[in-house]
Amino acid sequence: MRSGARAAVIGAVFAAMVGVAGCGGGQDSSTGSKDGADTGAGDDKPVVKKVKTGPPSAAEVKTTARDFLAAWSAGQTAKAAGLTDDDKAATAALTAYRDKAHIGKATLAAGQPTGSKVPFTVNAQIAYGGRQVPWTYESSLTVTRDKTSGAAVVDWKPSVVHPKLQAGDALKTGPAGTPPIKAVDRDGAELSAADHPTLKAILDGLRERYGKKAGGTPGVETWISRAKGSKSPDETLKVLAKGKAGTLHTTIDAKLQATAEQAVSKRSKAAVVAVKPSTGEVLAVANSPAQGFNTAFSGSYAPGSTMKVITSALLIDKGLAGYGKPHPCPKYFSYGGWKFQNDDKFEIKGGRFEQSFARSCNTAFISQAPKLADDDLTKEARDVFGIGLNWQTGISSFDGAVPVQSAASKGASLIGQGGVRMNPLNMASVSATVASGSFHQPYLVSPSLDNRTLAKAARAMKPSTRQQLKSLMKLTATAGTAAQAMSGMSGDFGAKTGSAEVDGQKEPNGWFTAYRGDLAAAAVVPQGGHGGDSAGPIVASVLRAG
Repeated sequence: MRSGARAAVIGAVFAAMVGVAGCGGGQDSSTGSKDGADTGAGDDKPVVKKVKTGPPSAAEVKTTARDFLAAWSAGQTAKAAGLTDDDKAATAALTAYRDKAHIGKATLAAGQPTGSKVPFTVNAQIAYGGRQVPWTYESSLTVTRDKTSGAAVVDWKPSVVHPKLQAGDALKTGPAGTPPIKAVDRDGAELSAADHPTLKAILDGLRERYGKKAGGTPGVETWISRAKGSKSPDETLKVLAKGKAGTLHTTIDAKLQATAEQAVSKRSKAAVVAVKPSTGEVLAVANSPAQGFNTAFSGSYAPGSTMKVITSALLIDKGLAGYGKPHPCPKYFSYGGWKFQNDDKFEIKGGRFEQSFARSCNTAFISQAPKLADDDLTKEARDVFGIGLNWQTGISSFDGAVPVQSAASKGASLIGQGGVRMNPLNMASVSATVASGSFHQPYLVSPSLDNRTLAKAARAMKPSTRQQLKSLMKLTATAGTAAQAMSGMSGDFGAKTGSAEVDGQKEPNGWFTAYRGDLAAAAVVPQGGHGGDSAGPIVASVLRAG
């Protein structure tokens, strides 16, 4: 099965053309060393050859790239592969380029190198079924030094053939395995990748799953067939003959989708999801950058303090915390051999639980770890909030993970660190569960189309727990860490911020989850810092538009 939305890859032609004729067939004389070193005083002493080390010179980069591209252009697969550091893999890929992708001719033009990286443009002819279709795109290669021979060679990667190829992927041309789709929103408005670039990965995934069920007929295409187990859907690169698109109805709201796209576009990397709490319908999903990995559905990040919504539900259910009840918030709390602290080491003397929630006091939650079983948080997340229940959204998705942990990792899990992993889809559903009182699995396409079974949580939230959670989130949205982002909001609403520390990052990942009436949303901004400042405005803009 393969699929994808139409996307012709167009590239500008670089000035320096590499053709079949007039190109050298070997390495530059500077590649490798022929110098010998006499190691002794007699002729019977062996001569040891020096192996060149260090990064390739500018001349080596230029010459190696020129010779490799010339051999590839000429169809000299063995020669081109021999100029790489992985002869076997390069031979297989370049052979498939000709035999499976049906590239009859290819002229490759090198651009200006930047260090050891050389961009190039491919002007190809796809020959299939009596058709000769031109195809132009850009790629790049990197020149490295072979550690054994010392020669300058191409650092082989699948992306050399095409920038979107990943390990295990294959480039193919032929009849499409699935027909194209015309995806429409909940009101019948068409949802195209041209109008909604951030939906491209979503549309590709929907085509892969529902192309045949939508009633269309396949065309002839050049596409990337993804490796088995890949989270990315197949992707069409060039349409040789158009098929007939079948109409696929989705749950997306085109107007809310546009708002979500505008909101995430203000960040170099961000993702947001909006769902309808009463049904689980996904109303908007947007990622920045617009085209690429679907972080909103398939991302896996520590959710930071937004996890305290689930942890609070657990503590309330266990009678360990409650709105209006006294609750400790010390500067530090040690558990499992680790000393935990609050942001800026603040404390709340004589405080109540709602104050600790609104200010996001870490120690207020971790201090309860000794009273909890190792699997209590896992059960609460699964049985009430549906986390990890193999959601059937209509496309590939990661459905959250709250593993059973002990000692320090258990304490960290209570504040959304440790082994806990979520994405905006999961955290939007968490707020939606609070808003509605029960888990409704998010979905993009009605389950009636393919008779799939949506995930169901073991139990609804206890009414008293729900009411306290809504009060906690309302206080946070009006007088706590989420107040600035949610300023001016009216009606039934609540929110929770989060910042998740990640090793090696200067700034934590910013999180925000909230609801307003029958609309819930969540966003993550990797390395965004405080969630109220980075992810908060994204979520708030979606809630206001809804």
